[in-house]
Amino acid sequence: MALIVILIGWWVLATPRQAPEPAGAAATAPLPAGSEVAVFAGGCFWCTEADFDKVPGVLATTSGYTGGKTAKPTYAEVSSHTTGHAEAVQVIFDPSQVSYRQLVDYFWRTIDPTVKDRQFCDIGTPYRTVIFATSAEQLQTAQASLAELEKTKPFAEPIVTQLRMADDFYPAEAEHQNYHQVNPKRYDFYRAGCGRDARLVQLWGALAKP
Repeated sequence: MALIVILIGWWVLATPRQAPEPAGAAATAPLPAGSEVAVFAGGCFWCTEADFDKVPGVLATTSGYTGGKTAKPTYAEVSSHTTGHAEAVQVIFDPSQVSYRQLVDYFWRTIDPTVKDRQFCDIGTPYRTVIFATSAEQLQTAQASLAELEKTKPFAEPIVTQLRMADDFYPAEAEHQNYHQVNPKRYDFYRAGCGRDARLVQLWGALAKP
């Protein structure tokens, strides 16, 4: 039995993260009255989406692609590292329950901000970390958060996460949405095997948000 479990785990980690067959892009969630939008690229969008789904005040999350040069890219195109897009998550939130600054501060502790063009076991530009501000005010807030983090971070390495204004956001294929809920076993194998949470604890200690 132990051997079977090991082989299943190896298969999950060795198989590229891809959908069986493209079924068209998912629709972006409608924007409720009074809500705001934030966009974060934190490596694998399955994991980023799962992390933000835990935050009170977050109303909806959508996995997708942004920051690239190709309109309406597919998962296969982005995974080829030729479109310039990053895997990202659009977060719709209620600012009366959670502020943008709180989301940014939370985001830092869900990623490894010390590496360029990779996150954990995923390597390449699609997995770079970026805060995509949707307004000048958001950009200023993210800059203030970064400045404070530079003074208080519990690790020595420099922070290389980018801060930039948001670009066109393209929702990923429907089968990538809510992946942690639809495919929990495969998601858990992937996240653990990729070393995400272990690295977060190594970096952030008790401040990690796995």
